[in-house]
Amino acid sequence: YYQSFALGFYEYFLLCEDIGAAPLPILNCGMACQFNSGELAPLDQLDPYIQDALDLIEFANGPVTSTWGRRRADMGHPKPFQLKMLGIGNEQWGPQYIERYERFAKVLKARHPEIQLISSAGPDPDGEKFNFLWPKLRALNADLVDEHYYRPPQWFFDQANRYDRYDRHGPKVFAGEYAAQSVRVVSPDNRNNWLCALAEAAMMTGFERNADVVRLASYAPLFAHVEGWQWTPNLIWFDNLRVFGTPNYYVQQLFSRNRGDAVLPVSLSASGAAPGKTNLFASATRDEKAGQIIVKVVNRSGEPAPLAIKLAGASKVSAKAQATILSAGKLTDENSLDQPQQIAPVTKTISAMAPEFIYNFPPQSLTIMRIKAK
Repeated sequence: YYQSFALGFYEYFLLCEDIGAAPLPILNCGMACQFNSGELAPLDQLDPYIQDALDLIEFANGPVTSTWGRRRADMGHPKPFQLKMLGIGNEQWGPQYIERYERFAKVLKARHPEIQLISSAGPDPDGEKFNFLWPKLRALNADLVDEHYYRPPQWFFDQANRYDRYDRHGPKVFAGEYAAQSVRVVSPDNRNNWLCALAEAAMMTGFERNADVVRLASYAPLFAHVEGWQWTPNLIWFDNLRVFGTPNYYVQQLFSRNRGDAVLPVSLSASGAAPGKTNLFASATRDEKAGQIIVKVVNRSGEPAPLAIKLAGASKVSAKAQATILSAGKLTDENSLDQPQQIAPVTKTISAMAPEFIYNFPPQSLTIMRIKAK
């Protein structure tokens, strides 16, 4: 990637603090990128890499009386950064990774049990590497396993129920890199079109329904200059003067701004769809402070979907509710520097609400409803 290397850990922690994010550095575990050189630090020379991790934790969280805490204070930030998560390697695989992760985990968990460790499930969401790593990491009581998926939109629709069947008592999941690929993985012709964004929204309803398993998720990559990039798609594009969010960005924004505090169970029944070919995907949460039920529905069909919504157990439903819709004229539609909001959320008020009501979900759309109810 084109990069200046001008962003160090200190600047990274400051950026996270400024935007209200939790830092999650991913550290070298003594393995070079296995897609490139695949070089390995011998196991008997791994201590400096582990010490780097210990030093980083002390730099982020240590008291000003410690060596690296004092360095942080001297740089102008005596207050700790409250680092809580640390990644050990990125997209690593094979027995060599397990050997190195185990050594990192043994030392870091003994010295800093408060730090959650992110481990790698390799570069793919299935296959030999993935199937080798998960049992090994489960046996090591890994905190979170980082799953990556760059796949066609259909894969995302097909995998929307992926986490329904995960072990509720095993390691948790960090969906650390994902994006639907309109052409193929690593193709320079991939586009941030509405079909890809809609497929990701369907998958994200599965993230939300299974929030007890999927603890974190992040689309990737985040930023790209329209004339200087090595990977596409990307969430946000810019030139030297302008910036625009893709349809995928607005999907992320809507899920982020409508999270709720507690996941509600959802039962979705639709007739006329072949097994595994459903056109409807849904999740629901409750916003305790606002006293609202938040319902998210993806309709991938090219036809409107009139659905009977039944808010089981709800009472005193307000007469009006809010619906925010993200949709496009065509599945191939995109945003651009010249048309930055060709695809953007539209919010409207809907009336005649009750514990049971009919709502017509637009074709090929993501709809988020906020309904005030007890």
